[in-house]
Amino acid sequence: MSRRTRQRDAILSAFQHADRPLSPAELRALAGRSVPSLGIATVYRNVKALLDDGTLRAVNVPGQPDRYELAGKQHHHHFHCRACDGVFEVAACPGGLAALAPDGFHTEHHEIVLFGLCSQCA
Repeated sequence: MSRRTRQRDAILSAFQHADRPLSPAELRALAGRSVPSLGIATVYRNVKALLDDGTLRAVNVPGQPDRYELAGKQHHHHFHCRACDGVFEVAACPGGLAALAPDGFHTEHHEIVLFGLCSQCA
């Protein structure tokens, strides 16, 4: 378990309130409302510690830097808005994707990222 600090509490609160994957810059802006002196280096340091202890997980969006979200959520996918660059959770999964693998292949995991405009940008 990571050491509790005002900065870490603000970062975790930002994830809980946003309820979506966040970039370090988004995280800095949101958590900075509670701790105005929060710097980007502190954000990166805390994200690394929270990844290491399993509190966060990385969200990979092709062609983009990783975003981060709270770990332990049920299986889900993501939507990347090409206008505001936000990443949002998609609760549904079409399932049955293992059947798409070539004969003799064994699927262990899949990720789906949808691209377009979010409701605010559409």
